[in-house]
Amino acid sequence: MLDEKKLELYLHIPFCIQKCYYCDFLSMPAEESIRRHYVNMLIKEIKMQARNCKEYQVSSIFFGGGTPSILEGTQILELMQTLMQNFNVEKEAEITIECNPGTLTEQKLSIYKNSGINRLSIGLQSVNNMELKQLGRIHTFEQFLQNYKLARKIGFENINVDLIFSLPKQTLADWEYTLKKVIMLNPEHISAYSLIVEEGTKFYEKYEEDEHRREQGLQPQYLPEEEIERNMYELTCQMLEEKGYIQYEISNYAKPKKECKHNIGYWQLVSYLGLGLGSASFLEQIRFTNTTDLNAYLQGKFINIKDILYYFNSSLYTNLPRKKSAISDACVLLSKKEQMEEFMFLGLRMIKGVSKQAFQEKFGIEMEKIYGKVLQKLKCQSLLEEAAGKIYLTKNGISVSNYVLSEFLL
Repeated sequence: MLDEKKLELYLHIPFCIQKCYYCDFLSMPAEESIRRHYVNMLIKEIKMQARNCKEYQVSSIFFGGGTPSILEGTQILELMQTLMQNFNVEKEAEITIECNPGTLTEQKLSIYKNSGINRLSIGLQSVNNMELKQLGRIHTFEQFLQNYKLARKIGFENINVDLIFSLPKQTLADWEYTLKKVIMLNPEHISAYSLIVEEGTKFYEKYEEDEHRREQGLQPQYLPEEEIERNMYELTCQMLEEKGYIQYEISNYAKPKKECKHNIGYWQLVSYLGLGLGSASFLEQIRFTNTTDLNAYLQGKFINIKDILYYFNSSLYTNLPRKKSAISDACVLLSKKEQMEEFMFLGLRMIKGVSKQAFQEKFGIEMEKIYGKVLQKLKCQSLLEEAAGKIYLTKNGISVSNYVLSEFLL
């Protein structure tokens, strides 16, 4: 039914022991009985959606959250078995599960390994226990170390460590210490994100005014100043490069051939299917999102790919005025203009940039004819460079990437 041959799968596990103070993801604590019911409905959704994806080869699977490792190991095994039985998963597919220290056990890690999961993404965030407490994390650095060493013992050879910098009251020296401690562990991949104070979080309630002051170039009271944040970012690039890590995306660094294939697929507009509460999908240039209502999901009210494809190829969509429905509220068919925008502002997150030839092959028109003035302007501002037929962010461009990427909205 579907033309594209490559597909990435994302499974959302929305549960956690305690919501972190900075987190604005769709996540919440829940009783074990609810988690069990959720897994049952997720299995049902997997089977339903897989029937419409027979022509796809699944190149990666990613369990995200929330905290997927909050589930019982046997529940993850059930999900993995269901995926393998219903989708055409490539033999060398990258299969990642996000884990939080404090929720891992030797039994869980062994089940992950035996089920086919070959990559762990462990949320550390900081090696400083006071900073972890400030973030609302449920673990200590010592617990992370125990889990990390256990994962190595069980045989995991591809581990990512998540870190956050620019924390309240954090100094450049504090961040350097975190980097040194993590580098000593020699993980294959490190994701280092600058703290974003998102609306609706506990951090927003506490640091909203500080965030506004920083955006205006004024000195914040708790958050690091913009210059310190920029220094933290530059220090990250420098220290990780010295230790053999390649920066392949604005916030991601990996040992050679250990880049996260799943995330690269997002940035290169590979088709992906989201399974679970609030998960997003991108198929046949259609973006759609599952229900964000947990009660509705537990009642089996999730969108069927078959219905979406029918909707966009039927009179429901082609006849004007467009009829309102649950489907029309949940999805959108990207126009050629929107596809061009996403090609640019997602692709430019990659350090190697975007290919002018690939743009022309995909859209049948030269990049300069659409973005000529924007490219020239950003090059003159030393925010973009061009080499070997590729456009990419300069060092200065990365530091103001939000501005640069917004320039490609037509």
